Amino acid sequence: MGTPQFAVASLDALIDAGCNVVAVVTAPDKPAGRGQKLNESAVKQYAVEKGLKVLQPEKLKNPEFIAELQALKADLQVVVAFRMLPEVVWNMPAKGTINLHASLLPQYRGAAPINWAIINGEKESGVTTFFLKHDIDTGDVLFTEKVTLSGTETAGQLHDRLMDKGAGLLVKTVKSIESGKYNEHPQAQLSEGIELRHAPKIFKTDCLIDFNRPVIDVYNMIRGLSPVPTAYTHLNGKVLKIYNAEYQETEPGLQPGAFISNHKTSLKFATKDGFICATDVQLEGKKRMGIEEFLRGNKL
Repeated sequence: MGTPQFAVASLDALIDAGCNVVAVVTAPDKPAGRGQKLNESAVKQYAVEKGLKVLQPEKLKNPEFIAELQALKADLQVVVAFRMLPEVVWNMPAKGTINLHASLLPQYRGAAPINWAIINGEKESGVTTFFLKHDIDTGDVLFTEKVTLSGTETAGQLHDRLMDKGAGLLVKTVKSIESGKYNEHPQAQLSEGIELRHAPKIFKTDCLIDFNRPVIDVYNMIRGLSPVPTAYTHLNGKVLKIYNAEYQETEPGLQPGAFISNHKTSLKFATKDGFICATDVQLEGKKRMGIEEFLRGNKL
């Protein structure tokens, strides 16, 4: 069960490992673009290419879908980047339902763990497999794998790293369940004595840059929202998305949010204690471009 590209790597790894995938459950096709052409999920496109049975329920409690799922007689259900499942679905298989989550649970439960780990300036991240239970992302942990963060990567770059790490961890988990050689670790035990951080869904209002904050916080926010949903500010009355930037810790001598530019290679925004130097931007109504190309075409 999965929808975006992140889930395709896991499905591909399971098939390569010889697992018998009896069906794939993914999101219904949705109209997109000016022509409202039906858009298939990345998982569906892959599954069709591999000749796998595809189920696309509108509602997961639909009796017809439940009956179809039961008829598959799956030993185990695997969830990667899908939606919240009702108990009648996750409790169906004899060996349960496992989920791959892009954080080191119990840290960063929620919809956007990759983004928030970078926004918060974490030094490490990783992937976790666990059994699904009632409350989201709270089931017993099976396996984890850590990655070290450089402090400069974007959410998009970490996404790709965890996508590959997660695929390998998922195969390990499925094979361990198949052989019965695994241990379950309740998250309540893993969270004793530590402060938990959460990863709620990110909305557009969360993406507006507050230049009154410390420069490192703004820098981490830009990385954590790149390439989507993208941090932004306003420049000459238009929205300016900032995909990548560098930072300088220095007394800015300007009000936070004010900018200076040499009109050729540099556009810097003042923060509380330094400068954000934009390197990769997109002005409202324009294409994404490097800062030099942007400055050649825009008089500030």
